[in-house]
Amino acid sequence: MIYQKTLQQPVKISGIGLHSGQEITMSLRPAEANTGIIFHRSEGERIVSIEASSANVVDTRMATVIGKGGLSVSTVEHLMAALAACGIDNLHIDIDGPEVPIMDGSAAPFIALLQDCGTRQLAANRKYLAIRKPITVVDGEKRVTLIPSRFFRISYDIAFDHPCISLQHRAVKVSENLFAKDLAPARTFGFLHEVEYLKANGLARGGSLENAVVIGEDSILNPEGLRFNDEFVRHKILDAIGDFSLVGYPILGHIKAYKAGHDINHQTVEKILASPDCWQLVELGESPQKKTRAVAGQRSFAPDMAFS
Repeated sequence: MIYQKTLQQPVKISGIGLHSGQEITMSLRPAEANTGIIFHRSEGERIVSIEASSANVVDTRMATVIGKGGLSVSTVEHLMAALAACGIDNLHIDIDGPEVPIMDGSAAPFIALLQDCGTRQLAANRKYLAIRKPITVVDGEKRVTLIPSRFFRISYDIAFDHPCISLQHRAVKVSENLFAKDLAPARTFGFLHEVEYLKANGLARGGSLENAVVIGEDSILNPEGLRFNDEFVRHKILDAIGDFSLVGYPILGHIKAYKAGHDINHQTVEKILASPDCWQLVELGESPQKKTRAVAGQRSFAPDMAFS
């Protein structure tokens, strides 16, 4: 069987919070099997443990925010995407501020940290959420559909009335190598007028051209330009991987998204969890030839290859 994983050893990373402008430190510690991903948010002498799950999402307006007991952690999606791509199921995350450090606006610093540290296999089988029937959420022009697939795939379309973005499409079969090379370096982005509005209202205090792609009236303001011609849609896929990881299991399914963002991603995760007739939990064999054992006596599922 494919087994759950955690980090090989503790690691630490620090950086500025995008909205608070505070220096924030995170310590990532190995966790036992079936622990899940847990943020331990400290404020003074108080510590609140917040499970990285859809049930704890408290805000999705500008980022995905999880919270409990009056404390919260914002912008979890980039780190969660890196953890999902590396197949890390169990982890303790000690964090001393209100948001995950923005770093360079991408997941590249996180994926590099995790890959340098390495992972450790645990003595518990890994369960996957396999989509069996289509699930669709529509919110105005935004739309997300999940359909069955033997792999974790994402097809994403964005459309902006701006010459620097316009229409962009990308479709990927998610793996650790693909994520590290093609998705993790893609940075968060925003329009100059939006950034100015946020700063005027006490937000985006840590935002700069060092950690975001800023789009002016007719050009990219970052002097180095873009990392990819389609960096915007790549970052949207990165965000979606992080947001959908809050379903609590790695997904075997194809996510098709149009003009989606954190809010409709969360709505879709909630609809998945509320629609157990549309999916089943499965355990995958280590090789393509081995059959997958369905959880709780459900029918078997045999993918073309193991996904981890």
